Amino acid sequence: MKWQQALEDYQLYLKLERGLSVNSIENYSLDIQKLVNFLKEHQLDERPQVIYKETVQRFVYELPSMVNARSQARIISGLKGFFNYMMFEGYRDDNPMDLIEAPKIGRKLPDTLSKDEIDDLIKAIDLSKPEGERNRAILETLYSCGLRVSELTHLRLSDLYFDEGFVKVTGKGDKQRFVPISNINKKYIESYRKHIRVHLKIEPGHEDVLFLNRRGKQLTRAMIFTIIKRLAKKIGLEKKISPHTFRHSFATHLLTAGADLRAIQQMLGHESITTTEVYMHVDRSHLSEVLQRFHPRKDY
Repeated sequence: MKWQQALEDYQLYLKLERGLSVNSIENYSLDIQKLVNFLKEHQLDERPQVIYKETVQRFVYELPSMVNARSQARIISGLKGFFNYMMFEGYRDDNPMDLIEAPKIGRKLPDTLSKDEIDDLIKAIDLSKPEGERNRAILETLYSCGLRVSELTHLRLSDLYFDEGFVKVTGKGDKQRFVPISNINKKYIESYRKHIRVHLKIEPGHEDVLFLNRRGKQLTRAMIFTIIKRLAKKIGLEKKISPHTFRHSFATHLLTAGADLRAIQQMLGHESITTTEVYMHVDRSHLSEVLQRFHPRKDY
């Protein structure tokens, strides 16, 4: 079996069996391609079912000169998964990555914005321009619903269940969840729909997409990044932020206010509670208050 065929089979497995998103599959594929390129550069004719452990080790030893520690860890993890798949399918009897350890990188805590900083960003939006109403609704939705940027750009009119107080979100692996929506968020979306979106000439195939550009097409991820970067610069915000920063802020503010971790997990669409637990490390200031309030021996 050649590398291209093995990679195509693995991509199909990730899509159908693991239910991963297009972006995740592409990232896994790019990491495996780095190993394939290494083999070509060194003129090594070793196919995936017979590649030697020593060859893989040589590749891993060269990674520090190519990428940072976090990327090294991701590539090593991705290759372990790939060769586990090869074993599962019966192409190999062993995993050449078994004895290779990823570099220790620690747990990266997400950046967050304060409530005042979020208010300042939204207030900085120029509502005299047609895209102002849209951008205000976008920032409010990112923060109030804790969405990933891809979830926001794919949000549809048919996903809005305002009477019930929810929006339907399609997350990673096309998994759907219902997220509560605040009254102010509904107000901003409705204002955009009634005053701006209704006047757009919408391109065929985009009729149900909620947030559109001036040409009546779905907004790109890059455009959302640009909107946020410009607003941050406008208010002189020194923090390095992205659309994901609003999602992190959403989770952190809920946790600090005393929200249940599992409820936050459901709203964020995390498959594992472990992923959500990272927010426990962001702000511990409320933990003492929880202890004093709920511990059975607090009055002793």
